[in-house]
Formats: sequence, C-alpha cells, structure tokens
Amino acid sequence: MQLKDFYKVNELNVEESLAKANITINKDHRIFKGHFPGNPVTPGVCMMQIVKELTEEIVGSKLFMQSSSNVKFMAIINPEKTPDLDLTLDISKTEEGYKVKNTVVFGETPALKLTSNFREL
Repeated sequence: MQLKDFYKVNELNVEESLAKANITINKDHRIFKGHFPGNPVTPGVCMMQIVKELTEEIVGSKLFMQSSSNVKFMAIINPEKTPDLDLTLDISKTEEGYKVKNTVVFGETPALKLTSNFREL
C-alpha cells in the first residue's frame, strides 16, 4: 500500500473478470491536513492509486500504470461525509498486462470513471 492507512478494504469480490470492492477512506489520514484544511477532499491521484493497488491484489502481480483514458472526476469525495466507496473493476488481460475499466460511487453518486492500462513488472 503506497499510502499507509489511507483506506481499508471492507469487501472484495471477484467473479471472472469483474471485481467489486467496498473501501473506507480514513478521514484522519495526514494527507487531509493539507488537502484541504477544514474541507477535506480525496485527491484524484490517490483514487487512481487505490485502483492500481486493488488490481494488483486481484491479479497477483505488481503493476505499472502505462496510460489512463476517459478519466472523469464527477463528484468530490469528502472523507468526513462520504468515506465509504464502492468500486467496480472490469479487468481484461492484454499483451503487456491488464486493461481496467473502473467506476467509483458513494451511495448512488458516481465519483470517478477511469480506464487504465497496466504493464506487469
């Protein structure tokens, strides 16, 4: 885990190429002291890192993000108001590694849509 104690995985279910995860963002993590004091916002790059880490756990390999496309941050993730997130990862094997189509929601609100290509290390 790149960001120690930033989030915890509550549930991770994998069926063939589709994974569903429920995580909780740690609202007391030190990153929120600077991003942003009094109005914490989960950094987008941290969400992208979570997708990478979950994919690594699912496929059992260390990965390097080669590219991302269709990156859409659709709602602010405030860890004090909406710490619990549901992620869906549609993972497909490629010649160089994996392609992951990901969505992140809290409740009924979409927060992030992202497609990433990962190379195995």
